[in-house]
Amino acid sequence: MPVQTGMSRTLTRKAFYSFHYLADSWRASKVRNIGVVEGNQSVSDNEWESITKSGSKAIEKWIADQMYGKSCVIVLIGAQTAGRKWIQYEIEKGWNDGNGVFGIHIHRLTDQLGLPSTKGTNPFSSLYLGNIPLSNIVQVYDPPYMKSADVRNHIAANLEDWVEKAIVTRNSY
Repeated sequence: MPVQTGMSRTLTRKAFYSFHYLADSWRASKVRNIGVVEGNQSVSDNEWESITKSGSKAIEKWIADQMYGKSCVIVLIGAQTAGRKWIQYEIEKGWNDGNGVFGIHIHRLTDQLGLPSTKGTNPFSSLYLGNIPLSNIVQVYDPPYMKSADVRNHIAANLEDWVEKAIVTRNSY
């Protein structure tokens, strides 16, 4: 996403995508491949397995490396996203690093079998900024369409604006 600077230079917004890898990687790839914001590199099953087998410090380092230089964390919310340790860690790290943070429900995007999923719980509900649930601050979008292609098109049409709104929201805290 191009962003104008005061010197007529254009910057591209970069985002970190947070999602439940095993359950939602297919759906997540549909969003990540939209291409309106530059995202973190995808990993293969073998790479992710290798990272996770190396322990918590290795996972934290991988997340930090992937988040480096990003301005926003986009949480792709599937049926099992809320409450996952590493997704919560990514949300907290992104917020604490000063990045914009927001979520998109992806349950109506189809998987590799052409099937949708069930709507997941808001993962920001269990995280707090002082006494305020992050769900009262962070926006979560639920595309209003039933067909996967329409959901994807809705996300594509709005993703840039959602990133900018998330950055503005974060900067106000």
